[in-house]
Amino acid sequence: MKLLFVCSRNKWRSLTAEKIFHGINGYDVRSAGTEDSARIKVTSGHVGWADIIFVMEKKHVRRLRDKFNNELLNKKFICLDIHDDYQYMDEDLIEILKSRVSEYIDVPE
Repeated sequence: MKLLFVCSRNKWRSLTAEKIFHGINGYDVRSAGTEDSARIKVTSGHVGWADIIFVMEKKHVRRLRDKFNNELLNKKFICLDIHDDYQYMDEDLIEILKSRVSEYIDVPE
């Protein structure tokens, strides 16, 4: 299964998610950001590749729909509702990610 994690700049939240979920249960994981200043900016290739797209906030869903509406027609979107209050690999962020993502995919304890 291919998982895409999206936040604004792909520096803290989505990058942390990519790091902690990569390789778990054979998941293929990538991350990207919606803003022009993103470390890796989300492309139609990312959207087409992903089986599930996890976004950190509702604004990321809107941004993706504005830019990639046709590519998103049959995609599963999940908003994790994680605000931009954390640094890369923050322990609290890792716990929140594991807790919220485990509702949708199998994540070991």
